[in-house]
Amino acid sequence: MSFAYRMMYLLGFTPWERAGELGSEQLSGLLDKEAPHGRALDIGCGTGRHTLELADRGWETVGIDNVQRAVERARSRRPGDAKVAFTVGDVTRLADHVQGPFSFFLDIGCFHGLSAEQRAGLASGITAAAADDAAILMMAFGPNRVPVFPDGVARSDIEDAFADWRIDYVEPVATNGMPKPLRATRPSFYRLLRSRPTKD
Repeated sequence: MSFAYRMMYLLGFTPWERAGELGSEQLSGLLDKEAPHGRALDIGCGTGRHTLELADRGWETVGIDNVQRAVERARSRRPGDAKVAFTVGDVTRLADHVQGPFSFFLDIGCFHGLSAEQRAGLASGITAAAADDAAILMMAFGPNRVPVFPDGVARSDIEDAFADWRIDYVEPVATNGMPKPLRATRPSFYRLLRSRPTKD
């Protein structure tokens, strides 16, 4: 998917940004439940819309994406803001690009476009960079076989990758404005929390 995203940014064809605008009310409602404390990482941040919203909510935020053009646009949106940083990097190798700990991770449509091996790499990187009380909010499409769209993931794929985490809740995504094939995947928001070791 990386090459496809690079080409779409180059051509100025970014339908996911319009979908993000249409779904902003639901996402804002979910972010209202997160009390900002410490640092947040926006995974697959694109042009930084959500990264900046997290900063506005009180987080010290870092956005990471592997598309140079997108990150350059993100940096231009609020230059000089000490609470926001953007980096170009491979999200499946987070330790090469960012340093934890982070208390909150936001993934709006990144995990579900990766291969199983890449998902394991991303999950491992998140776990290594996570504070003890960290949370993840992830939006993911369900599995589908539509060409050019992300493959999507099932709940079990998330649970397998994030073995050291537990799913706190799942909320269906409001799909207004999404193409019919994507609506059919039943996209969901997943909130994950670090699992606590059980005491004997």
